[in-house]
Amino acid sequence: MIHKIKNILAISDKTKASHQFLDLLSAKFNIINTDENQPIKPDAIVVIGGDGMMLHSVHQHMQLNVPFYGIKTGNLGFLMNDINPLEISSKDLANNIENANHISVHPLSMCATDINDQKHSALALNEVSLLRQTHQAAKIRIYINKALQMKSLVSDGVIVSTPAGSTAYNLSAGGPILPISANLLALTPISPFRPRRWNGALIDSNSEITIEVIDPTKRPVSATADFHEIRDIKEVSVNVAKNKIKLLFNKSQSFEERIFKEQFIEI
Repeated sequence: MIHKIKNILAISDKTKASHQFLDLLSAKFNIINTDENQPIKPDAIVVIGGDGMMLHSVHQHMQLNVPFYGIKTGNLGFLMNDINPLEISSKDLANNIENANHISVHPLSMCATDINDQKHSALALNEVSLLRQTHQAAKIRIYINKALQMKSLVSDGVIVSTPAGSTAYNLSAGGPILPISANLLALTPISPFRPRRWNGALIDSNSEITIEVIDPTKRPVSATADFHEIRDIKEVSVNVAKNKIKLLFNKSQSFEERIFKEQFIEI
């Protein structure tokens, strides 16, 4: 449970369902805008849409250090609460937000060095992914805490995923689902060619993962932190950031339970 909420920052798309939720929120909260000069700090940020909008909103407003409550109206809503606007009152919606369970997640910190020795930094709530840019497969070395663990991985790329992001791109690439409380990161290859049978590894979240691109001019590789892409990179280091992001979920829609059940969904 969080403190009494009076002011919220509402971020939504332009669909009819989203406008219905905005009307419900307006009846119980003071909705402020995104103006940087806004003197009122929100008590919470309500994001109406899908997971993509939630990721963008978190990146844009995480510095406010307030919790995020998602309402699903988009196609994908793993980070969102599933609510029917026709079956809930403004009072009940307000109660859901004020009494929601919160989870704290730490994003990944990515530092990428390109072939011109320029350094680029970004955060990722879901994953950091390296992908080949051309028909040539990526060829990389992997270090954990500066110790060489894989001399050569030839593949389409590799993913470093948080527990919160383990059900997204990581799962599609064949990576494991991680409990949200696990102090682990998933290191998952994308279409590995050599070694063929390497399925990835689970890495302690206190570790630093360094990925070195072998011959980055001949085999160009990009690095992406959620949606922030850097092209023509030669090295990437990834570790868990100190930043903490709070996500709110209805008591009847436990995020932990949702991740757990993903392991048993029938094909």
